[in-house]
Amino acid sequence: MTTIAVSGASGKTGWRVVQEALRQGHTVRALVRPGSELPEGLAGAEVIRLELGRSEALQEALNGCDVLVIATGARPSVDLTGPLQVDAFGVRSQIEACRAVGLKRVVLVSSLCAGRWIHPLNLFGLILVWKRVGERWLEQSGLDWTVVRPGGLSEREEGLEPGQEREGVVFSGPDQQDSSSIPRRLVARVCVEALADPAAVGRIIEITSSAEQPSRSLAAWLAEPSGTPA
Repeated sequence: MTTIAVSGASGKTGWRVVQEALRQGHTVRALVRPGSELPEGLAGAEVIRLELGRSEALQEALNGCDVLVIATGARPSVDLTGPLQVDAFGVRSQIEACRAVGLKRVVLVSSLCAGRWIHPLNLFGLILVWKRVGERWLEQSGLDWTVVRPGGLSEREEGLEPGQEREGVVFSGPDQQDSSSIPRRLVARVCVEALADPAAVGRIIEITSSAEQPSRSLAAWLAEPSGTPA
């Protein structure tokens, strides 16, 4: 049984990652900020409140964990330095903590179009630019990393139970998708699948979803010729 740490676990994607990991029988540590309201989706997880910028507290929280899913992300704010602090420096702090405690496997939830300068989302503190900086630091960390870049995130839950999905995930390599959306539930499922698949290590994987796309797993896509690295 794997012990999975999920940072940003009180967020709308984070608590779904926690649920999917618990559903598959893993032990989960949900890392949340001290003042965060806890969603019901964290039931069954060990909740640890901390500021991610406090290195000693973060290392203590990660000690004994096998993997980390980074589901933190800057929220809309009048403070336009938020993306820099959360999506760049915040990711770097988590990378450093992983290296300090010997945790090797990390999945980072990023965003479609990460790294683009000309994009409407960059009106919010150059968020896509700083997300790419965080990605690069992870790529250069020496850790066993995977970056998951979802499209526009939706709250849809209906028709997403395992075996009953009414839409499938559209997988691609980096910089191949520009738009389209995906339910947060499917993003969470892909993150947990990536943790268990060695073929996902060292990969940037873009994901959206479509009712026209047959349901398939990440492992199935990685095994196809189209799923091989460019």
